[in-house]
Amino acid sequence: MTARLIKFVALTTLAVWSASCGEFTREGQSPVFVVVDKLTAVGVENNTILSDVLTNGGTFNDLAEVEMSLMLKDPGVPGIASVPSALNSVTINRYHVAYRRTDGRATQGVDVPYAFDSALTFTIPSGQTGSAVFQIVRHSAKEEAPLKALAFNGNIISTIAEVTFYGRDQAGNDIAASAQVGIDFGDFADPN
Repeated sequence: MTARLIKFVALTTLAVWSASCGEFTREGQSPVFVVVDKLTAVGVENNTILSDVLTNGGTFNDLAEVEMSLMLKDPGVPGIASVPSALNSVTINRYHVAYRRTDGRATQGVDVPYAFDSALTFTIPSGQTGSAVFQIVRHSAKEEAPLKALAFNGNIISTIAEVTFYGRDQAGNDIAASAQVGIDFGDFADPN
């Protein structure tokens, strides 16, 4: 009975330890992780991006701006803080955008625009922030279902865009970070 109890405790401890380490191992081998400090439309401090599917007879890309910083996985011990080095700087080199409606529907080309990947290159220096402007809605998406149907009809599709940024630290370790922002698609009034 004692051997069975010891085996049970050992297996339970191993299961708990494995579950708690799972998130850490998914984050990769880099000594830093990327924090998305802000994700907004360019020049707008609004929490939701308004994507106009038809502007003065044409369609245009919607741009967003991301601001990121780095945090050390090992902050050190009280009184002896870890200090980031130049090797901890991270270069972002691509991103992925996927949409889902706020009502949960997410069939691409029916409920939401198609997800896409694109290139983007900027560096987040250790101990500082880095920012970049990128395309969050392609103009070609506004010529496809379901966005094309919104022109002239007054309907709005409310979505959440999840943007995942991929890059590497200067030692070659892969890093990824995700953030979400709301996007309302519709045929909004054009300025004169």
